[in-house]
Amino acid sequence: MPDKVQIMDETAINRAIIRIAHEVIEKNNGIDKLVLMGIQRRGVSLAQRLAATIKEYEGKDVPVGILDITLYRDDLSMLSEHPVINKTDIPFDINAKVILMVDDVLYTGRTARAAMDAIMELGRPKAIQFAVMIDRGHRELPIRADYVGKNVPTSKSEIIHVHLTEIDGINNVVIADK
Repeated sequence: MPDKVQIMDETAINRAIIRIAHEVIEKNNGIDKLVLMGIQRRGVSLAQRLAATIKEYEGKDVPVGILDITLYRDDLSMLSEHPVINKTDIPFDINAKVILMVDDVLYTGRTARAAMDAIMELGRPKAIQFAVMIDRGHRELPIRADYVGKNVPTSKSEIIHVHLTEIDGINNVVIADK
């Protein structure tokens, strides 16, 4: 088993979510046109946490949708003959809204591109912003996050795991060799 090094604990993750929430509120002059879309899987939990934190400060709910990008991936044919399709649930109109896509790790940029393709099929948002817990570099597409929990320069031989209690039973971020 490869060695793992913890780079964020539960406290650091919570601090990052609070900071990102404040940055989102400030950049958008409030939350009136804002909706969040969590990218399956861990982006959904992060989006829900972010929405709850924004509500603490703004006193209003921010709608949260669930976005599955499996069918929009450019490597779909290489994944599996029968890829696993997760749930997409967008219970609100996205037209003229500021959409904040939320994911756990930004790496090549391909997931973000697929998410934007999926969103554009649903309507015409005013703007799309992007929040991630970890930006690890190594972009293959010209995509950047507007909000980042932590920048973690990595080598391509390393992997980042974001663990969240909703899915993994623990809150932390670890880096490991592949």
